Formats: sequence, structure tokens, C-alpha cells
Amino acid sequence: MKVSFYRYMLAAFAAASLSAAGAALAQVDVAKSSVTATSKQMNVPVEGKFNKFTAQVSFDPAKPTAGSAQIDIDVASYDLGDESYNEQVRGKEWFDAKAFPRATFVSSEIAPAGANQFKVTGKLTIKGKSQTVVVPVTVSQQGATQTFDGALPIKRSQFDVGTGEWKDTSVVADEVVIKFHIVAAHK
Repeated sequence: MKVSFYRYMLAAFAAASLSAAGAALAQVDVAKSSVTATSKQMNVPVEGKFNKFTAQVSFDPAKPTAGSAQIDIDVASYDLGDESYNEQVRGKEWFDAKAFPRATFVSSEIAPAGANQFKVTGKLTIKGKSQTVVVPVTVSQQGATQTFDGALPIKRSQFDVGTGEWKDTSVVADEVVIKFHIVAAHK
């Protein structure tokens, strides 16, 4: 389903952004973290959540350019709240989860962009297609715990998400917003 595809893309991007934002290796608390993707179907927002992902974050706010992030998302874990939609999104026209089970983001650069704001550049790969993206990330810290929040709009068509009858963007929009909330604690 088109909505599922958008959610997946958003989630993938969000996860990638969070990973990129993270110099000391931190332990990501997946139970407190989330990656979602929101698309519009017939101009109505539809949000899905990726239930399975891993992330590695290394980030020191005093030395942000030395940081790195990587995220790996199980695209078959995308959940729209209805199993029939979930099955459709896993199929060849959307994520093609059997052929491309993972979406990834690997950071290449982290640059300061204001108080607690950073721009994380990296490679986002979905369905075997890679694009260089810049993700705006807000970092907050409480004790040894850091949180990384951001949203990245992407075009699903750039990753071949939504093919066949779903390639038409008049029903399911081309833009998908990937949002993430990553919680990590330093070891």
C-alpha cells in the first residue's frame, strides 16, 4: 500500500539520521526509540512504525565532527496497524522485503547547525537504491543519556518504493517524512 511505503521511507531516513548524530560509542535503547514514516494517501496523512532496527551512535557534543552513526532497519517490520496493509507494503511494489530486507543509513559527516542542532550527512539506502541525504538532528542530553530527534522528507520514487500502479503519485504522494527519536546511553 502506498501509505506503508511512505512510512517505511520515513522510518528508514529517521533511523539513519539518528545513527549519524551519535564520539563515544553509546548503547541505543531500542525500546525507548522509534522510527516512523508518514505519507499522504489521497491527501490524508498515514503513519507507520518500524518495529525492528539497530543503531550505532558515537557522538560527543564538544567534538561533533568526530561523531558517526549507522542504522539498519528491518523493512518487513513496518507496521501500519493492519496486517493486510503490512503484507502489501512488504511486497515487490513497495519495499520488496524478500529481495531487500534492510534499509540503512551510514553517516559521513556531522556539522554543527546552532544550539543543539546538527546536520548529519550520509548515505540512505532503500530497496537497493542509495542517495546522499542531509538530516537535521536535534540532540539533547540528560546525564549520560542523549536523545536524537529529527525528520527527513524524501521522495519515495527515488528509491523505487511504489512501483506498478503505485508509481502514480496522485493517490499516494511522492513525499514521505521519516521521523526518528533515538535514545542512547554512554557505556
